Amino acid sequence: MSLLQDLSWRYATKKMNGEKVAQEKVDYIIEAARLAPTSSGLHPFRIIQITNEDLKAKIQPIAFEQTQIVDASHLLIFAAYDKYTLERIDQPFAQQAVERGLPEGYADDYKKRLWEMYQQKSNEQHFEHAARQAYIGLGLAMAAAAEQRVDSTPMEGFVPEQLDELLGLEKLGLKSVAILTLGYRDADNDWLANLKKVRINVEDFVINL
Repeated sequence: MSLLQDLSWRYATKKMNGEKVAQEKVDYIIEAARLAPTSSGLHPFRIIQITNEDLKAKIQPIAFEQTQIVDASHLLIFAAYDKYTLERIDQPFAQQAVERGLPEGYADDYKKRLWEMYQQKSNEQHFEHAARQAYIGLGLAMAAAAEQRVDSTPMEGFVPEQLDELLGLEKLGLKSVAILTLGYRDADNDWLANLKKVRINVEDFVINL
């Protein structure tokens, strides 16, 4: 299967059948998100993986009662840094130095410039930037799910503050960005399952200069 065929197959599943997804497939999907490129390699987001049925039931009202929350096999919560700190900027470069055999402090000048840039911005601007990186990972996770023939639904339809409180994200320095449900479609009861995929026409989508 080609990537384009995979993307043509996938859709935002509205009704899932409750069937469990093999953990190795979920691990593959998460790994695709982990391998996502991020600005300056900071990787300022994390994934919270949820399979606990009681916890999913608590999340459902926070997500406006969407049935995929409880019918899905797994929920992946994409959560971004609430702010950048010097420690958070330093950590990935320190890891790179160890794993690539580079001298300690090899990126000190670059890290200094980064921190000077972020210091001028608000915590909200920090979060907005980190959230955009999370969406790169979200997109790759959806593509990987389609490759594995696992259905997914990306969701912004929830109350972030309530989800953050439920999951204790504040103490982790994170704020929720999106929910990705993983499972299998209930084609007989999903009104969208068998409809033609419709996207903007390419001639309207691409602007050639």
